[in-house]
Amino acid sequence: MSISNFFILSLRGDSIINRDFRKNIRKGINEVFFRKVNEEDDIPPPVFNIEGVNFIYSKKNDLYFCLTTLDNPSPSYFLEIIERLMKVIKDHCGILSEESVRKNFVLIYEIIDEMIDFGIPQLSSTEQIKPFVFTEPVLVSSQKKMLDVSNNVFSSKNTKSSNATIKPTSQLTDNKSNNELYLDLFEKITCLFNSNGNLINSAIDGFVQLKSYLKNRPELKLVLSDDIVIGKGTSYSGIQIDDCNFHQCVNTKDFNTYKTLFITPPDGEFVVMNYRITSDFTPPFKFYTYTEEAPYKLIVKIRIHSNFSEKFTAANTIMKINVPKTTENVYFDLGNNKKFGQKTEYVSNEKACYWKINKFQGGGELNLTLKVTVSNSKSEEVKKELGPISLQFEIPGFNISKMQIKELKILTNDKNYKALKWVRNVTQANSYVVRIN
Repeated sequence: MSISNFFILSLRGDSIINRDFRKNIRKGINEVFFRKVNEEDDIPPPVFNIEGVNFIYSKKNDLYFCLTTLDNPSPSYFLEIIERLMKVIKDHCGILSEESVRKNFVLIYEIIDEMIDFGIPQLSSTEQIKPFVFTEPVLVSSQKKMLDVSNNVFSSKNTKSSNATIKPTSQLTDNKSNNELYLDLFEKITCLFNSNGNLINSAIDGFVQLKSYLKNRPELKLVLSDDIVIGKGTSYSGIQIDDCNFHQCVNTKDFNTYKTLFITPPDGEFVVMNYRITSDFTPPFKFYTYTEEAPYKLIVKIRIHSNFSEKFTAANTIMKINVPKTTENVYFDLGNNKKFGQKTEYVSNEKACYWKINKFQGGGELNLTLKVTVSNSKSEEVKKELGPISLQFEIPGFNISKMQIKELKILTNDKNYKALKWVRNVTQANSYVVRIN
């Protein structure tokens, strides 16, 4: 049983979170659901069917959490999935409300992608998800009030507030003498390819991060690319961002018009802006695979082509491919590519092969042949256990969305004020998976 969509709606029908896993249901299905649950005559049951689409939902804190599927599911099974999704989201965000969901949408998309893979439920608990989620939660007003109340209740000379542990490290150490400013523009890519190499799902989770060690905390002016547009469904050819949110210290009054942010930075590290993009983009790596079958043997030929400019180089690129459980041995053939600083390894207890490429030049192409020896003579059964392929990489200086930092300026009247500014762009793999079968 597979899930087609998962979405979170407000009582007004606003689509706050919308994840389409299989793209097998027409767009706008969330509107069909909202009209149904707002019929005046009767409140629908938690599971209902409209035109062949099964809806399973739960209402919590004025939010609708809904799954859709074309399969004939067990209602209790899918309701349990919704309950676990809500619990994990609440554990990470601290509170389950419309404001919390809106401000933590990037974090929530990360959680959903880890819990559900192409519509198939995977991990289901906070303990399992936590090591794979890296976005920091954004506190909402109700949480801040709770922290303030706790500070007043436990106010004494010998007691620290409950939020003391979340203060930036730089506030606890004397690091202000450096007078430096670091800005990072990170973009993490999620891509899923079918066995023919065609793209099934893709998304970009990006964030602009600042580390400020400036004296006197002057205001900052940050200007982004002027071709940014917020919201999907337009024919605009610029950078189309689905959703974004900002840190509480950011003034966004000129963002819509001039794509300019005014920042009053606290000491230490914080995320200025989170954003998510699901519009079409060219994946940085393209895979071509071919499998030959023989009794007790599989030959897998893999070709990777880098689609980005030759000006950039991917670092620490690691490909992992799962091999059948009956694998006894694997032989690797790199051909003429050995000079590119590559390393291959078969880890028997994981039943997985690794291919590490220290530097992968843009516009380049590399090949690997795997000769897998198995103890099962039925090649068709063995082939079904092959794959998928997953890829980890980091491309310094490159942004897949083409977003740019056009200006980073320190606003101060002190003519003698001097500070070092460092700007870095990085594209990384979040989940980059190629299915072989």
